[in-house]
Amino acid sequence: MQPLLEVHNLACGYAHEVTFQGVDLKLYPGQLSGLIGPSGSGKTTLIKAILGLVAPWEGEVRFRGKAIKPGAPLAGVGYVPQIEDVDWSFPVTAEEVVMMGRYRKQKFWPWPSSKDRAAARELLDRMGVADVARQHIGTLSGGQQQRVFLARALVGEPDIVLLDEPTASSDMHIQHELLHLLADLNQQGLTILLSTHDLNSVATHLPWVVCFNHGLIAQGQPSDLFTAENLSKTFGAEMVVFHQGDRILIAQEMTTLRHKMQTNLPKVLRQSLTSP
Repeated sequence: MQPLLEVHNLACGYAHEVTFQGVDLKLYPGQLSGLIGPSGSGKTTLIKAILGLVAPWEGEVRFRGKAIKPGAPLAGVGYVPQIEDVDWSFPVTAEEVVMMGRYRKQKFWPWPSSKDRAAARELLDRMGVADVARQHIGTLSGGQQQRVFLARALVGEPDIVLLDEPTASSDMHIQHELLHLLADLNQQGLTILLSTHDLNSVATHLPWVVCFNHGLIAQGQPSDLFTAENLSKTFGAEMVVFHQGDRILIAQEMTTLRHKMQTNLPKVLRQSLTSP
């Protein structure tokens, strides 16, 4: 099988500082992958280089066998940015945000056809946010905003969707819902790459993981890849990995130790713990 997207010997940076170099990565049709690494490790830069939003210093990105030219329109690829990158005060409704992802298919941009509007409404319904279609995007909850931007990425009928930290700033319930939604979309044939630093969600939801920190550290299935050695290299801190049946639990070593501060209770509280 030929890769859908291929990164070859890629190097990127800003000013005179290298962000990463020598990155080789292949994504195949129908693959669901997580790109994990700490904040500031270059995950966002890698995603933007794949999208053609950042010009690489070296190497190239190929989509369906063709080299991606920085700044050129890229059909067939959807993108969900970080929530922090969005101007939530911009005067636009949820439906209008989704319509923005339809522009490559619109014959009379910026005037959507009835077909375009129907596609946007269908995606909003599919994402479970049809009831907020006419609300201002800034009034929605974090989970609703993520679903609207995912609908925007999907309305153009892409072959692959790239998501940059989609579970950041979300509570555990929203994270769980979003990851299951992505899994359902993947089962329908969509290729997905999402970046995250939430290791435990990745360990329990994603079948393939790429460890990244200013370069590719390792990649593989979580059950094989998630070792203390690999994760310590990726996050620059001592990590511990617990296996319990089919479960994998990951933590930074220092956070698993009982701190002496916990013994510093006021006298009245200590007495209440020992009183009958």
